[in-house]
Amino acid sequence: MPPVSFRIAASVALALSCIAPTALAQVKVGVTLSTTGPAVSLGVPEKNTIALLPRTIAGQSVEYIVLDDASDTSAAVVNTRRLITESKVDAVIGSTTTPNTLAMIDVLAEGETPAISLASSARIIEPMNAKKAWMFKTPQTDTMMVLAILEHAASKGVKTMAYIGFNDALGEAFYAEFEKFASTRGIKIVASERYAPRDTSVTAQVLKVVATSPDMVVIGASGTPAVLPAKALVERGYKGAVYFNHGVANNDFLRVGGKDVEGAYVPTSPVLVASALPADHPAKAVALDYIKRYEAANGPGSVSAFGSYTWDAGLLLNAAIPAALKHGRPGTREFRAALREALENVHDLHVSNGVINMSKTDHLGLDQRARVIVRIVNGAWKLQ
Repeated sequence: MPPVSFRIAASVALALSCIAPTALAQVKVGVTLSTTGPAVSLGVPEKNTIALLPRTIAGQSVEYIVLDDASDTSAAVVNTRRLITESKVDAVIGSTTTPNTLAMIDVLAEGETPAISLASSARIIEPMNAKKAWMFKTPQTDTMMVLAILEHAASKGVKTMAYIGFNDALGEAFYAEFEKFASTRGIKIVASERYAPRDTSVTAQVLKVVATSPDMVVIGASGTPAVLPAKALVERGYKGAVYFNHGVANNDFLRVGGKDVEGAYVPTSPVLVASALPADHPAKAVALDYIKRYEAANGPGSVSAFGSYTWDAGLLLNAAIPAALKHGRPGTREFRAALREALENVHDLHVSNGVINMSKTDHLGLDQRARVIVRIVNGAWKLQ
């Protein structure tokens, strides 16, 4: 008769062999974020939020494989390819910025892997086509935020505006929306300038902007590099209104900007001013829950809009994975295709930025309830 230890081992092996394959399957989520480089102030809260996402969904363990793309488009592409081909991920979260995300689309489509971007531009998901069918996003689009700025500015009697933004996909896409809609709100664009995220001076550009005496200046940039033109405007004595892209909604921006951004306006996520939202706002409960979890892990006052976009990506996967499991095992092409379709059919999902209703042609699913205008007052965000 075999030894007891041998019999126990054989019994365990037999028991494991009888477990259905789906019970042993693991969902793998690849993550590529800008946790260094110019977009670091966006990427760090996103990475911090990944640590808060569920490790089990619908009975399946979930592994998050996090890589840094250093705010670089080439690195984002390399990371995406590595996650798909080497790690065999079922989905991707990322990247942090619009240029990085746009660069990833071809690789995601080739690998037939659904992704949820944390970047703003509508170009990430529009116009819908076979490649972009694999891409979803959680932040409000630049179209939504440009309209918020124009409506707010027009209500204050603004008639002329100047624009200074990044010389990349984010800056160009944001400006393109002003070109489309400014005149419909009775606002004329009198200047348009660009700078690079790593520039250390924008004096020449700001001199041109100030020379046109605009009623408002819009800064189409993200993270702490957005402070540079604001500082130059203050140094040149500009007294008009200043509006920022929603890519600045974190405390690092407030810390670096200091008095140079005081009084400026930002269209942003409801999560930034969740406690001031009306009780019946659809995002309030989820936003407050996220803030509580994030600040418990990272300290009081540490929450930002960018982390909330990651939290909402997690909520999307939590809603879609159970449906996808009915059609395939994690790690298979069938599961990835089913997950893409399940994401496309998420409806009435309350997240920290509003309510998501996806469709085949809308891979964001948010409406105008997902945006608010805040003003920087005494170094803090104040709901307008």
